[in-house]
Amino acid sequence: MFNIKILLLIGSGGFVGSIFRYLLSQTVQNKFLSSFPYGTMSVNIIGSLLIGVVYGLVEKGNLSPEARLFLATGILGGFTTFSAFTLDALKLLQEGLWLESISYILLSVVLGVVAAFLGIFIIKLI
Repeated sequence: MFNIKILLLIGSGGFVGSIFRYLLSQTVQNKFLSSFPYGTMSVNIIGSLLIGVVYGLVEKGNLSPEARLFLATGILGGFTTFSAFTLDALKLLQEGLWLESISYILLSVVLGVVAAFLGIFIIKLI
């Protein structure tokens, strides 16, 4: 049976993360007059950094299992936008913007991995 407390932690975190995703993505995208999805990419890179921070805190034993579920599964699960990422890449391809699409995919993945590593590294320094 599922623990209702855990489900509520994850669900409330997802609610908060989704709102943050929308606000940040729109704010960033509105600063550029481009079809390149800067907003989604920014959210994914920041989400990668933050998941690295959460993972680093878990490794150090500084987060309870409940806090990890709330932060990683809830907030960051709602915040990150992989499905939006794939849709943005597909739209660029459909518009014939091959270079932009490939750049977007490579930058998002490489910078996301680097950001997650950076998050872990920061926590290890603390």
